[in-house]
Amino acid sequence: MNGRDRRVARAMRSIGRAAFLPPSVRSRADVDAPLPIGHGATNSQPWTVRFMLELLAVPPGARVLDVGSGSGWTTALLAELTGPSGSVAGVEVVRQLVDLGTRNLDAFALPWAEIVPAAPGTLGLPERAPFDRILVSADAGAIPAELEAQLAVGGRMVLPAAGVMWTVERDAAGLHRTPDAEHRFAFVPLA
Repeated sequence: MNGRDRRVARAMRSIGRAAFLPPSVRSRADVDAPLPIGHGATNSQPWTVRFMLELLAVPPGARVLDVGSGSGWTTALLAELTGPSGSVAGVEVVRQLVDLGTRNLDAFALPWAEIVPAAPGTLGLPERAPFDRILVSADAGAIPAELEAQLAVGGRMVLPAAGVMWTVERDAAGLHRTPDAEHRFAFVPLA
């Protein structure tokens, strides 16, 4: 296990999944499967969350965008990885999930993280771009150019598209897209 993987494992121990689940499924927090959180959304399978966070390789102090923040679990995990010198903005299209995620996030001492409602017809938070890291927890079917445009030079985005997990990196020469050919993923559609 490398240092990046150890940091992710430590964050996942510090920020328990159960606190981000509805009471009706909280007893299943240790099950390695997606669990319903209401409004057609799920709290992703822990293995998948860990896999995505390891690919994302969040450094301390990073500016991070969490698209499809749902219950707020990934937003809190990202905030644990950035530390107080970073910032994490979760964005969610379902207003009830914004409220749920905010309440869940407020239970942890992570004032550098927040969840905001998505603007109608807009992906991400272009007005706050660029971001060092972008995590997308819903499947858009294809890699959205609108989110790629919000990635800083030196930045990285991890997202599912048509069941494939992609890592998108931006350097001075442009964008580089790398698929993970070993796994298939099922996510709710990106709205």
